[in-house]
Amino acid sequence: MEILIKMFQFDTLTLIFIALIILGAIPNIFYSFGYLSHIKRKIHYQLHYFSFIISMIGVVSSANGLVFLFFWELMSLTSWQLILTEVKDKSTIKAAKFYFIMTHFGFVFLLLFFLIITNGSLEMEFSSMKIIASHFEYPTLLFFFLILGFLSKAGAVPLHVWLPYAHPQAPSPVSALMSGVMLKIAIYGMFRFLFDVLYPWPLEWGILILTIGALSSLIGVLYALSEHDIKALLANHSIENIGIILIGFGMGMIFDSLHLQTLSTFAFIAALFHTFNHMSFKSLLFMGAGSVLHQTHTKNMEKYGGLIKAMPITALTFLLASISISALPPSNGFLSEWMIFQSMLSSSHIDNISLKLAIPFAIFALAMTGGLAIACFVKAYGITFLGLHRSKNSQYAHDVNFMMKSGMILMSLVVISLMLFTPFYIKWFDKVFIGFGHISIYNKIFPDGVLSMHSLGINGGIVSPVILLVALIGVTLLLIFAYKISNVKTRIHKSWACGYETSPKTQYTATGFAGPIRRFFSWLYKPNEHFHKELIYGHKTKFSSSTYEVHSKPLFETTLYDSVAKTTNYISYWVYRLGHFEQTRYAAMIFNIMLTVLFSYRAFAYGFSWATLVLEFFVMIISIKVLIIGDKK
Repeated sequence: MEILIKMFQFDTLTLIFIALIILGAIPNIFYSFGYLSHIKRKIHYQLHYFSFIISMIGVVSSANGLVFLFFWELMSLTSWQLILTEVKDKSTIKAAKFYFIMTHFGFVFLLLFFLIITNGSLEMEFSSMKIIASHFEYPTLLFFFLILGFLSKAGAVPLHVWLPYAHPQAPSPVSALMSGVMLKIAIYGMFRFLFDVLYPWPLEWGILILTIGALSSLIGVLYALSEHDIKALLANHSIENIGIILIGFGMGMIFDSLHLQTLSTFAFIAALFHTFNHMSFKSLLFMGAGSVLHQTHTKNMEKYGGLIKAMPITALTFLLASISISALPPSNGFLSEWMIFQSMLSSSHIDNISLKLAIPFAIFALAMTGGLAIACFVKAYGITFLGLHRSKNSQYAHDVNFMMKSGMILMSLVVISLMLFTPFYIKWFDKVFIGFGHISIYNKIFPDGVLSMHSLGINGGIVSPVILLVALIGVTLLLIFAYKISNVKTRIHKSWACGYETSPKTQYTATGFAGPIRRFFSWLYKPNEHFHKELIYGHKTKFSSSTYEVHSKPLFETTLYDSVAKTTNYISYWVYRLGHFEQTRYAAMIFNIMLTVLFSYRAFAYGFSWATLVLEFFVMIISIKVLIIGDKK
């Protein structure tokens, strides 16, 4: 029992994230059992699926570095294997390789973080790490290790590029778990180690997190808007919402650095609330997308249309999630984004030039993100469920089986509960920060009871989700009543299409819908356009049909990642040549690498000194010149 106590802990933060995992996993299990009949490698899938869930619970309940890293690696490997459940083509293998590389890129930095703050003793409890971290000469280095490790898993810019590859290739229940739950485990890690190990922090750390969040939210939604692969669209929206969470997180760090604990707790609660909200509506969206994919056998939204009549349960639950992710009142997504906006607007009295630049940019990014998210889900829902059928697959589609529908309905109830019982959730979030030594602000948010929420800024606003919901339902019922008593005659006629015959080809397409945005942000999208016409008897001016496709390759991938890959290949080829053809220089290079490691260890262990740095630099230059470069002849 004593060993288990040292290995695991169950404080309020752990219990909150275990609740998040359970709320995300139980509906997913129902959905997964319904989806299972269409998976060939059932034993492989189930073994890794349940191990994946257990590993996430293990991560958030770990009490020392060794247990944390074990479950973190188990979570990474099981999710990697789940992506490989159904290998249909090379794109699945490519996505799995990309995910494997990126997740272990983050793991290396987490390992370095733990090795430093435990002095190599990974069995040390989290509570004991703070003493070592407080005496470390370079706390900012620890912070960078932490955010590189966790934000590569969370999918924040610029470490986000694996999401649009991995999520579309995974089975839909896995996509829902990865995007809805696994990304939030990284947010747990940031809460745990920034408060338990690296607290207090300087102002610059919070500004960095805020900036990363603002960029992630804006870039994520812009790439989502250009997608016509429905699962890639949702994956990009995960980048956007992780950015929104980081905006709230960054504001909490900034206020804490300025000793404004009330505002700090408010911002952190907003970030935690949006973490739960994103888990709920993104899981539901991936379930809905999986149901559509399940019935139409394609992820291309250009092949959908008219599915609202054939798949009413899927359409209704997808609509609920779309409203929530678009932050339309009175949804739960609206409430958490309202809190994040209020936390930023509460900073107007702070006189700091860095904040006067960073916070207005974050406000602009979040406002822009909100508008573009609405446009994106008008596109996603309208192209998928409304209008006429664009293919035979959608024409003959029908709703999914009972278990899959049960999973979507259960997750819909989670979304609704986060809206209706917001005070209950916020009360528990408040307890998390009481445990971290902050003051309770629950009574300040709800001073008049649970009917209205108050911002804690100087000129803060008030919102009442219950009153908004009752008003919305009341107005809807009033309009229905007026319609009934007015005896309005119903006339059914074909849709007006400016004199042209209505057909699937005259409808908006996903590509056409995003056309104006894509042209405005062409520098970001770098689109590859493909236009194909089927000619009639070779006549250039006549064609029976035409297709127009646009494929965007992410800017970060073309500039940053491709350049890194080319540089790595060049260096590896150079080292290969040294090792096989110039063994003397190869041994000299190994010697110089050892010198670099020893000099770096000296700097970390005994502190930084300019005089020593200059001396070591000249030693390295001489060594490289004599042993590696040698005589030019």
